[in-house]
Amino acid sequence: MDPEAEIARFDPMTFAVRDLIGASQDLVVRMARAMQMNVTDMTAVHLLSEHGPMGAAELADRLGIRSASATVLVDRLEAAGHVERTPHPTDRRRVTLTATAGAQAHALAVWLPGLRLVDEVGRSLSPEEAVVVRAFLERLTAAMDRAGRPD
Repeated sequence: MDPEAEIARFDPMTFAVRDLIGASQDLVVRMARAMQMNVTDMTAVHLLSEHGPMGAAELADRLGIRSASATVLVDRLEAAGHVERTPHPTDRRRVTLTATAGAQAHALAVWLPGLRLVDEVGRSLSPEEAVVVRAFLERLTAAMDRAGRPD
């Protein structure tokens, strides 16, 4: 089937999800600006805050960048006071990266107003609606996690 014809047959929900993804991407850019960072730097701080300390190679892998780029990124974040390097607990040749408390607090302060708005929308749903929407979002998240990955 012709790709344009296939897209024309998509469910309206697909386009609503596309719009949500676009709004989310725009929000990320605005939040990065508010944090006076680029999106990759903000994402790195988020990953370290969310997943805890990790090495530069793991951070590079999660960001989808090369290790040389990660080194430059970490140098920049460390100089700005957003990331700390500490010796790895078991391997003296490696270092562990940690988001500073200040970076985490700043990120939370920037993101909290938007999170409150999302929470407000979620709380406006009836319990029955919330169950359906949550299940849909969980299935959608799983599908998006699979998209573009090798089989």
